[in-house]
Amino acid sequence: MYRVLVVDDEEPVLDSYVFMLKGCAGFTLAGKARSGFEALKLIHELEPDLVFMDINIPGLDGLEVIADVHKKFPAMIFVLSTAYERFDLAQRAIPLGVFDYLVKPVSKKTFLATLDTAREALQSREAAPVEAETPLQRFMRRTIWKAMNENEWAAVRAELALPSDRGIVCILESGEAETVCARLAELISYRRHCVYDVMLNRGIFLISGEPGREDLKELLDLAFGEFPPGGGEFRGLGDPRRGPELYLSCAAALRDLEDRRRQKGVRNGGFRDDERRRFIQLRRKIGAADPAELRKLFGLIWGGVFANQDFSLAKGKMASLFMFLMDDITGCYSNPDETPLFNAAEEIMSLKDLADWELWSAAAFEKLLNEAALRRSDSPLPLVKAIAYIKEYYADPALQLSTAAEAAQVSPAYLSRLFSDQLGTSFVDYLTAFRIEKSEKLIRESSLSIKEIAFAAGYRDPNYFSKIFRKLRGLSPSEFAERLP
Repeated sequence: MYRVLVVDDEEPVLDSYVFMLKGCAGFTLAGKARSGFEALKLIHELEPDLVFMDINIPGLDGLEVIADVHKKFPAMIFVLSTAYERFDLAQRAIPLGVFDYLVKPVSKKTFLATLDTAREALQSREAAPVEAETPLQRFMRRTIWKAMNENEWAAVRAELALPSDRGIVCILESGEAETVCARLAELISYRRHCVYDVMLNRGIFLISGEPGREDLKELLDLAFGEFPPGGGEFRGLGDPRRGPELYLSCAAALRDLEDRRRQKGVRNGGFRDDERRRFIQLRRKIGAADPAELRKLFGLIWGGVFANQDFSLAKGKMASLFMFLMDDITGCYSNPDETPLFNAAEEIMSLKDLADWELWSAAAFEKLLNEAALRRSDSPLPLVKAIAYIKEYYADPALQLSTAAEAAQVSPAYLSRLFSDQLGTSFVDYLTAFRIEKSEKLIRESSLSIKEIAFAAGYRDPNYFSKIFRKLRGLSPSEFAERLP
């Protein structure tokens, strides 16, 4: 029996699909979702065989959901539905392996015909072997980064049919990495033998022999020049090395890439700007956002860190990240009564290679997610997100219902109703109470002036701040300070 998930934000459509699905031989309803984040959650929890996915749904749109999960669930079939036939959507859907594309309203005849073809595809996919990591991927992602002995190198040469005992490593970084790397491989193949692999937004090439660096630079410029810049295009070239020492060419290529970053003003040291933004985003969302979204964000962070740094430095960065996240969830480094879930720094620094990191980090991050879920309230997820947003940005005078609703990915009216129904207060009153609570703490624990405290709490006008403070506390800020012991 094949399990079906139906995703649509319109109840009549959900009801229609569920009704048409009843009685269809070989299929059963696994669940229903009304938003992108709910769809992500159910896909990971239920692992359906077939998903009918609306494109225009709240939160992540349908194609973004598919892009997030299709590599993890390659056998899962996705059928898109939308109210309008648009070529641009079809273009986005093709690379994601979308099975079919339906234009609403969908007739019962069309729906049943789609189920028939989907059944045939599912049956054929059941017989297909599960795709595992290829020898090339294993070599480019793991082996080439470490020193090899002569026997190991001989085995690699034979397995990958490498024509030369020497080679040079090239690393590319681009928002269009898949496309740029494919084009570069095509250009290089006219003159040299090469192999490559793409992971996240980076590609690594091994070009056999000793090609001239200037020739390679020319090919790199040509490949990059065919695509519009996205603001994050960099490349690094290593030195020609024998196979057992190709890891040195990898290190040289990384250094060259970082030199180019510095020349363009991209900071190196601590977290880079893009890493830092994701780091802050993850800290703000942990315990509030959907776990699938958090796993994806975490993967982007560590993938970038390990791709651009020496392994030891990368481990140090990730140890810092885990300690911050652990403190965000439990307060273990600010509250002596809380015990850390594990010793992140000690465990991370003992890891020997990237394979060890992948195994350790996957298990450790799940511990953080589980702990965050245990400590999270039973409030609806949009409300949890909005409150997390208030706690992060309460000092911004521009913070208002609409910006919090955007962060929570719901409408302002819906968020306002959540505050009223769940908390018995309005958004404005909740924000005001939170700001006054923070200002009271500043009065108790800092030497800031009342004017400075007003600004720190998100108020442009100190007089208005004093008026609000008196309304909630019965005293002006100055009177409150004078009465402190």
